[in-house]
Amino acid sequence: MAIGRLIAGSLALAFGACAQAPPAELPVALGGGWMLDPPGWLDAAKVACPPAGWDRDALVAAKAAGFEIADNEKRQAFAKAITDCLASPDPELRDGIAYEGLAHMLRAKQLSDETKQALLADLVARLDAPAGAGFEQPFAALALSEVARADRVEAFLSEDELIKLLVDAQHWFINVSDYRGFDEREGWRHGVAHGADLLMQLALNPRIDAEGLRLIVSAVGAQVAPEGHAYVFGESERLARPVLFAAARGAMDQAKWSEWLMVMATPPEGIASQGTAWLAWRHDAAAFLQALYVGAKLGADAGDDVLLPGLEAALKAMP
Repeated sequence: MAIGRLIAGSLALAFGACAQAPPAELPVALGGGWMLDPPGWLDAAKVACPPAGWDRDALVAAKAAGFEIADNEKRQAFAKAITDCLASPDPELRDGIAYEGLAHMLRAKQLSDETKQALLADLVARLDAPAGAGFEQPFAALALSEVARADRVEAFLSEDELIKLLVDAQHWFINVSDYRGFDEREGWRHGVAHGADLLMQLALNPRIDAEGLRLIVSAVGAQVAPEGHAYVFGESERLARPVLFAAARGAMDQAKWSEWLMVMATPPEGIASQGTAWLAWRHDAAAFLQALYVGAKLGADAGDDVLLPGLEAALKAMP
């Protein structure tokens, strides 16, 4: 796949009116990003959960039945309509019905290409939705990971559409600033983890080549250690996964990986040593590097062993 040409062309279109064009090579350590044709804000007045024709009891019954909807027309309509519930403050509707229902139907190959295309457009638009209570964007990203998986298993996206998804995903991901994970009453938000799941599915897609993989690695690097925040909900392990798959698929050689990993092990400038921000950085950087090391060392894929020399050096260099 000529992903480099397509990314460059897409970015040129996106920035045609800008005074300065994007660099020819995206910095792996920093992860700059752009969204193509960003959609407008979703109209909150149109959000409907439960969707028309369904009430809460019917949705709960559909879950109890394993989301097996025999009528094909009704199933396709349900998949398109249930996305509104990804923004619900109710975790049973958001996590247990909207996401689980979409994941089941996509993995069981019960949705048409037309429905999957509609889901793609809907969910990408939701990445640009108003932050609100903080549920819609991360759960749109999680549902998008299932759409991306469906394309990986059985391609339905064109090359241009796949590249647009990659660029939109990395643009949204590097700009995530809501780091709330789990709340006993409200359930999960977990934007970084859900975004990492989306990047992982893209990293696994054989139509994404080395340049696209480096774009994914770059995006991960931007969220390894956000300023002043210490991850406590397993985010570091989720961030490691797309990097492990990118390494196994040949994103960079050993020298480039060692350089990138050393950047991850270097404290950012301007934060006081042993201060709160420094301690948060150290916590996150160490957790990420350790997750990568365990994954590469104990995993069955020898392809990611290219990370090990750089990981050992980076871990030893950690302050």
